[in-house]
Amino acid sequence: MADVGSAREGTLAWRIFREGALLHGQGKLAEAEACYRRALELDPGDPGATHLLGVVSAATGRLAQAADLLAQAARLSPSSANVFNDLAMVMSRLGRADAAIANFDRAIALRSDHFAAHFNRGVALTSLGRTREAAISYDRAIAAKPDFAEAFCNRGEVLRTLGRLDEALASQERAIALNPGIAEAHNNRGLVLAELGRRLEALASYDRAIALQPRFAQAHTNRGITLRDLGRLDEALAGHDAAIGLQPGYAEAHNNRGGVLRDQGHRLEAVTAYERAIAIDPAYASARSNLGDLLRDMGRPHDALAILDRAIALDPGGAPAHTNRGVALQALDRSEEALASHDKAIALQPTYHRAHDNRGVALFVLGRFEEALESHERAIALEPGYALAHNNRGLALRELGRAQEAIESFETAIAIEPAFAEAFNNYGNALRDVGRGADAMASYNAAIALKPDYHQAIWNRALQLLTLGELSEGWELYEARRHVKSIRTLDFPQPRWTGHEDPGGKTVFLHHEQGFGDTIQFCRYAPLVSALGARVVLSVQNPLSRLLSTLDPEIEIIGADAVPEPFDLHCTLLSLPRAFKTTLDSIPACKGYIRADSRLAALWNARLPSTSSLRVGLAWSGAPGRGNLRNRAIALRMLESLLTANAEWICLQTEVRESDRAAFYQFSQISRFAEGPADFADTAAIIANLDLVITVDTSVAHLAGALGKPTWVLLPFTPDFRWLTGRDDTPWYDSLRLFRQPAIGDWPSVIARVRSELGRALDIH
Repeated sequence: MADVGSAREGTLAWRIFREGALLHGQGKLAEAEACYRRALELDPGDPGATHLLGVVSAATGRLAQAADLLAQAARLSPSSANVFNDLAMVMSRLGRADAAIANFDRAIALRSDHFAAHFNRGVALTSLGRTREAAISYDRAIAAKPDFAEAFCNRGEVLRTLGRLDEALASQERAIALNPGIAEAHNNRGLVLAELGRRLEALASYDRAIALQPRFAQAHTNRGITLRDLGRLDEALAGHDAAIGLQPGYAEAHNNRGGVLRDQGHRLEAVTAYERAIAIDPAYASARSNLGDLLRDMGRPHDALAILDRAIALDPGGAPAHTNRGVALQALDRSEEALASHDKAIALQPTYHRAHDNRGVALFVLGRFEEALESHERAIALEPGYALAHNNRGLALRELGRAQEAIESFETAIAIEPAFAEAFNNYGNALRDVGRGADAMASYNAAIALKPDYHQAIWNRALQLLTLGELSEGWELYEARRHVKSIRTLDFPQPRWTGHEDPGGKTVFLHHEQGFGDTIQFCRYAPLVSALGARVVLSVQNPLSRLLSTLDPEIEIIGADAVPEPFDLHCTLLSLPRAFKTTLDSIPACKGYIRADSRLAALWNARLPSTSSLRVGLAWSGAPGRGNLRNRAIALRMLESLLTANAEWICLQTEVRESDRAAFYQFSQISRFAEGPADFADTAAIIANLDLVITVDTSVAHLAGALGKPTWVLLPFTPDFRWLTGRDDTPWYDSLRLFRQPAIGDWPSVIARVRSELGRALDIH
């Protein structure tokens, strides 16, 4: 309790005060208060009565009155450590932590072994986030009272927040040894064990805390958190529900409940849980952060960003909110801003593995693959069991051409999380990179088994089937791409034409999809639709409009964003092979189906150098920023041996990568144009004047093939699906010849073979 001494012993006031103190000790606060007030009527300056009346006022919730009385008692009895300790505790309850600490310091200055003041000072410092100082206060409380179990308990929790987990565990276990009935110590021991990854032991600690104190709501929700980590989601939800049943206004339990519901796929219910947590505590930044991340995952990145900005305004030091904001920005294709958000999260919490991993994702999208790899590896170093980081590391390694290491990284992700469908899909892609097609198919199948509506994996399975020439099943599954975010497909109220409906007498709108090469390759089907009696309107990318006007006089060509009005049916170009049930033996128009404009061809011929040698068009790289350049580009300097051939080399590149510029200007044997082609019609006119085209897998290959021009295509070890496997020709274009890498990244062998074949062609010429 408190000091009960009085300067006026033996007086009536003193006897009444003593009676009050006895009643106080028996818990009869109202009777004790009456005695203290009577004593003060008789002796208004009695420090003991003033002090204990303040203590009773505090115990009955009248904190402002208690503060006034205890401050008065401190003036009356400035040498009483207990008075200052009790005043400090009231200041703490009033939220005046700084004033509380000052009064605890006065108590300790008066009595250095005042273990309660040291302990309570630790509590106040903890509320201010001054955890290192709090730990010192608990140490001093324990030094003054070595059997002080509650001090060991609080000390352990502070050490946990400081990351000193082994010391924290020892402190909680010492508290339990001193007093096995402290439920809080068992709960806190569970928190430490959970952070150490000893989740089953943590669960046992929470169970013990609940057995000791069944209405311990925090222990119930902590138990739920650990059960979620163990993948026991139904039990986890029950734990949070139990906490809420005991304490309906427990915002943290509602927030944690939202996390479990999200894991279970009940996203709308999870939104409700997070919103309930925020309604209870509008300043609950973590719940807003979780809600924002969920809304981003639900395809609402703008809403997510607004909520995350609010979370950060409430708690600028919350690293999770900053990295969640970065993920939302990434979903809005604002990668540079996303990177800045992840950097902020890391600055606030350098050991936050998720922020490092998300930073790697932003760098990956920016094409900075080496830096992305470093970020993912940092995340793994911080949290070796973080399956997502291993998966993302594999993606970066794959882009860097380190296929075998990528495979190992995906295998690690799957070993950690066997139900990780995305990792199985990415594993399949990496296996395909190294020519393990059967294993790749098995991996795609595993991904689909785990997630039946996983359209990306279904699409990848389709690509593998098409690569193997199994076109019937491949085209069916290829339709899954319409649900893949990275693929631009249009939809309209009018029905799709699937090949089953009679288009005769109707307007059919065909629209482009994916790249220029895809449009050139599959526009061959448009005349077939027209031949069925349909009026065909074909939308193509603007640089192709002029060229494809030669496709068929009955077909109307419109621009990329134009939509005909009205129309009856529609179909994307890449769904036409399915509609026509295309097999390897029924590919239409393989001998060429596009014509160069003769007037343009004559104009470009006049600009080309006159030569008696072969005119060879050259394209060595796809357009920067179009993706998969590791398979669609060769460093120009690698072609130097090829350029020694006595041919007239004509540049067909419309863009030259920065990495190729020095070689481009050094190799004077490549003829280039001061003003290059304006569109594909110009490029077709140039190709019409050539004897041969040599190109990587880019739109130039499709254009030359569609024109029927002899073309040599340089392909990576694992090429795009349309080039099939194990053959040096293609049923799509009979004028194309394929030169394949014999091993991953082996362009020198390809170039040597092309150089040899070119020598023979020059001899014949």
